Amino acid sequence: MSRSPIQNSSIDTANKSQAASLRRLRRISHLLDNAIPIPGTKHRIGLDPILGLIPGGGDLVGSIFAGYVVFKSAQMGVPQETLLKMAANIVFDTVAGTVPVAGDLFDVAWKANVKNIELLDAHLGSPEPAGKKANWLFVAALLLGLILIVGSVIFLSVMIFGWLFRVFTGG
Repeated sequence: MSRSPIQNSSIDTANKSQAASLRRLRRISHLLDNAIPIPGTKHRIGLDPILGLIPGGGDLVGSIFAGYVVFKSAQMGVPQETLLKMAANIVFDTVAGTVPVAGDLFDVAWKANVKNIELLDAHLGSPEPAGKKANWLFVAALLLGLILIVGSVIFLSVMIFGWLFRVFTGG
Protein backbone atom coordinates (compact mmCIF):
# COMPACT_ATOMS: atom_id res chain seq x y z
CA MET A 1 0.00 0.00 0.00
CA SER A 2 1.51 3.32 -1.04
CA ARG A 3 1.26 6.53 0.92
CA SER A 4 0.06 9.84 -0.41
CA PRO A 5 2.54 12.73 -0.69
CA ILE A 6 0.84 14.35 2.32
CA GLN A 7 1.34 11.23 4.47
CA ASN A 8 4.98 10.98 3.37
CA SER A 9 5.48 14.64 4.24
CA SER A 10 4.05 14.22 7.74
CA ILE A 11 6.20 11.11 8.32
CA ASP A 12 9.31 13.02 7.17
CA THR A 13 8.43 15.91 9.49
CA ALA A 14 7.94 13.51 12.43
CA ASN A 15 11.28 11.80 11.68
CA LYS A 16 13.07 15.17 11.50
CA SER A 17 11.47 16.26 14.76
CA GLN A 18 12.48 13.01 16.46
CA ALA A 19 16.03 13.31 15.12
CA ALA A 20 16.25 16.89 16.42
CA SER A 21 14.96 15.77 19.85
CA LEU A 22 17.47 12.93 19.93
CA ARG A 23 20.33 15.32 19.11
CA ARG A 24 19.19 17.68 21.89
CA LEU A 25 18.95 14.81 24.41
CA ARG A 26 22.43 13.58 23.45
CA ARG A 27 23.82 17.11 23.95
CA ILE A 28 22.20 17.32 27.40
CA SER A 29 23.57 13.90 28.34
CA HIS A 30 27.04 14.82 27.09
CA LEU A 31 26.98 18.12 29.00
CA LEU A 32 25.88 16.43 32.23
CA ASP A 33 28.14 13.37 32.06
CA ASN A 34 31.07 13.81 29.61
CA ALA A 35 31.66 17.45 28.65
CA ILE A 36 34.96 18.04 30.47
CA PRO A 37 38.07 15.98 29.67
CA ILE A 38 40.32 15.14 32.61
CA PRO A 39 43.81 16.22 31.55
CA GLY A 40 46.29 13.38 31.11
CA THR A 41 43.59 10.69 31.01
CA LYS A 42 41.04 9.36 28.58
CA HIS A 43 38.27 9.96 31.16
CA ARG A 44 35.70 12.73 31.07
CA ILE A 45 33.31 14.23 33.59
CA GLY A 46 30.27 16.40 33.14
CA LEU A 47 28.48 19.12 35.02
CA ASP A 48 26.37 16.66 37.03
CA PRO A 49 29.09 15.71 39.56
CA ILE A 50 30.20 19.34 39.75
CA LEU A 51 26.63 20.49 40.40
CA GLY A 52 26.39 17.73 43.00
CA LEU A 53 28.99 19.57 45.09
CA ILE A 54 26.32 22.19 45.83
CA PRO A 55 24.37 20.71 48.76
CA GLY A 56 20.77 20.02 47.75
CA GLY A 57 20.41 22.40 44.84
CA GLY A 58 23.01 20.88 42.56
CA ASP A 59 21.44 17.44 42.62
CA LEU A 60 18.05 19.04 41.97
CA VAL A 61 19.27 20.81 38.83
CA GLY A 62 20.88 17.62 37.50
CA SER A 63 17.72 15.65 38.24
CA ILE A 64 15.54 18.16 36.39
CA PHE A 65 17.61 17.71 33.22
CA ALA A 66 17.62 13.93 33.68
CA GLY A 67 13.84 13.99 34.13
CA TYR A 68 13.53 15.94 30.89
CA VAL A 69 15.36 13.10 29.10
CA VAL A 70 12.81 10.62 30.50
CA PHE A 71 9.91 12.86 29.48
CA LYS A 72 11.16 13.26 25.90
CA SER A 73 11.88 9.53 25.71
CA ALA A 74 8.26 8.86 26.64
CA GLN A 75 7.18 11.20 23.84
CA MET A 76 9.34 9.15 21.46
CA GLY A 77 7.42 5.99 22.37
CA VAL A 78 9.82 4.31 24.79
CA PRO A 79 8.03 1.44 26.59
CA GLN A 80 7.10 1.56 30.27
CA GLU A 81 9.77 -0.93 31.34
CA THR A 82 12.51 1.19 29.78
CA LEU A 83 11.15 4.38 31.33
CA LEU A 84 11.22 2.64 34.72
CA LYS A 85 14.87 1.68 34.15
CA MET A 86 15.63 5.30 33.24
CA ALA A 87 13.91 6.59 36.38
CA ALA A 88 15.78 4.01 38.49
CA ASN A 89 19.09 5.25 37.03
CA ILE A 90 18.18 8.81 38.09
CA VAL A 91 17.06 7.79 41.57
CA PHE A 92 20.19 5.66 42.10
CA ASP A 93 22.37 8.54 40.88
CA THR A 94 20.60 11.02 43.16
CA VAL A 95 20.65 8.83 46.27
CA ALA A 96 24.32 7.94 45.83
CA GLY A 97 25.17 11.55 44.98
CA THR A 98 23.94 12.79 48.35
CA VAL A 99 26.85 11.13 50.16
CA PRO A 100 29.44 13.90 50.54
CA VAL A 101 32.56 13.44 48.41
CA ALA A 102 32.09 9.69 47.85
CA GLY A 103 28.75 10.35 46.16
CA ASP A 104 30.33 12.87 43.82
CA LEU A 105 33.07 10.40 42.92
CA PHE A 106 30.38 7.79 42.30
CA ASP A 107 28.54 10.31 40.11
CA VAL A 108 31.64 10.65 37.92
CA ALA A 109 31.60 6.90 37.24
CA TRP A 110 27.85 6.09 37.14
CA LYS A 111 26.81 8.49 34.30
CA ALA A 112 23.04 7.93 34.57
CA ASN A 113 22.32 10.24 31.64
CA VAL A 114 24.60 8.29 29.29
CA LYS A 115 22.92 5.07 30.43
CA ASN A 116 19.50 6.59 29.71
CA ILE A 117 20.53 7.71 26.23
CA GLU A 118 21.82 4.19 25.58
CA LEU A 119 18.40 2.82 26.62
CA LEU A 120 16.71 5.31 24.29
CA ASP A 121 19.06 4.41 21.42
CA ALA A 122 18.39 0.69 21.97
CA HIS A 123 14.66 1.34 21.74
CA LEU A 124 14.93 3.51 18.62
CA GLY A 125 17.31 1.05 16.96
CA SER A 126 15.20 -2.03 17.54
CA PRO A 127 13.11 -3.12 14.54
CA GLU A 128 10.27 -4.34 16.76
CA PRO A 129 9.75 -2.06 19.74
CA ALA A 130 9.48 -4.37 22.74
CA GLY A 131 7.10 -3.65 25.56
CA LYS A 132 3.97 -1.66 26.05
CA LYS A 133 4.21 1.98 25.03
CA ALA A 134 3.71 4.18 28.07
CA ASN A 135 0.43 6.05 28.34
CA TRP A 136 0.46 9.62 29.63
CA LEU A 137 -1.06 8.72 32.98
CA PHE A 138 1.86 6.33 33.58
CA VAL A 139 4.38 8.98 32.46
CA ALA A 140 2.80 11.63 34.70
CA ALA A 141 2.81 9.24 37.69
CA LEU A 142 6.42 8.22 36.95
CA LEU A 143 7.63 11.83 36.72
CA LEU A 144 5.68 12.84 39.84
CA GLY A 145 7.15 9.88 41.72
CA LEU A 146 10.60 10.82 40.46
CA ILE A 147 10.12 14.41 41.66
CA LEU A 148 8.91 13.22 45.07
CA ILE A 149 11.77 10.75 45.53
CA VAL A 150 14.45 13.17 44.37
CA GLY A 151 12.93 16.00 46.40
CA SER A 152 12.75 13.83 49.52
CA VAL A 153 16.33 12.64 49.14
CA ILE A 154 17.56 16.21 48.67
CA PHE A 155 15.47 17.48 51.59
CA LEU A 156 16.81 14.76 53.87
CA SER A 157 20.40 15.35 52.81
CA VAL A 158 20.08 19.10 53.48
CA MET A 159 18.47 18.40 56.89
CA ILE A 160 21.23 15.94 57.83
CA PHE A 161 23.91 18.35 56.60
CA GLY A 162 22.36 21.12 58.72
CA TRP A 163 22.16 18.87 61.77
CA LEU A 164 25.79 17.77 61.37
CA PHE A 165 26.86 21.38 60.93
CA ARG A 166 25.12 22.33 64.20
CA VAL A 167 26.61 19.33 66.02
CA PHE A 168 30.17 20.11 64.94
CA THR A 169 29.97 23.90 65.32
CA GLY A 170 28.02 23.89 68.57
CA GLY A 171 25.29 26.05 67.03
